[in-house]
Amino acid sequence: MKLVTWNTQWCCGLDGVVSPQRIVEGARAMGDFDVLCLQEIASGYGAMPGGPGDQPAELSALLPGFQLFFGAAVDEFDPEGRRQRFGNVIATRLPVSRVQHHPLPWPADPDVTSMPRMCTVLTLTSPELGPLRVMTTHLEYYSSKQRTAQARALLALHAEACEQAAAPPKADYEGPFQPKLHTKEVILCGDFNMGASDPAHATLRERLRDAWPLVHGNAPHAPTFRLFDRRYGPDPVSYDFVFVSDGLAPRVRRIEVDLATRASDHQPVFVEFGD
Repeated sequence: MKLVTWNTQWCCGLDGVVSPQRIVEGARAMGDFDVLCLQEIASGYGAMPGGPGDQPAELSALLPGFQLFFGAAVDEFDPEGRRQRFGNVIATRLPVSRVQHHPLPWPADPDVTSMPRMCTVLTLTSPELGPLRVMTTHLEYYSSKQRTAQARALLALHAEACEQAAAPPKADYEGPFQPKLHTKEVILCGDFNMGASDPAHATLRERLRDAWPLVHGNAPHAPTFRLFDRRYGPDPVSYDFVFVSDGLAPRVRRIEVDLATRASDHQPVFVEFGD
């Protein structure tokens, strides 16, 4: 199974051009992905740089054979009453059993700007890996207080799912109480807006494994942010990660970063799982 995760900067490249097509083509160049996780997808924010349109609809049209699920962390209306949404997408060609959108904590931090954050979760079945959850998210950049709370909430979501898998609820065979697919196996990916030395990274590692050292050992994470665009700092850093459950850790075969593309201000990450 192959997965690509990418903070797209609303599909706005470093040339200022907004192009969902370029994002999809860049992801496909990394591998024939089964799951595509994208952060910073916009709809209705026409005044943003590059004038993004209805990007979930555009991406869906560019991905025939895939189901696409948009989790809007921000869902609001402009002064004229036009709806505006901003958040994360998971697209997959694998069978999906359940979709969940979890708002993450947003504790008050008045000294910085911030916005709501979301985690979108698909429970799906891979021919190679069996049932698993794919979680994608984008944590707060400006507030370490909020980012830490959000990392703990992600860990709590995983812990709750593991408890459900170990002791599933009594099933009713009618309506929304019908049996659900539960699994302790998970892939958590996205833009975490923190480095590998951040305490929030250690929080996630309490129950999850960072996929990069599973393949590359002690080699430093490849940079995924500020590689070409230095508006947010002088040095390249790795902010985009893939975490996996213990059961999936031995199945990680490859994890790579595209260090050449300028289709966003982040670099995409590709991960492949096998037997």
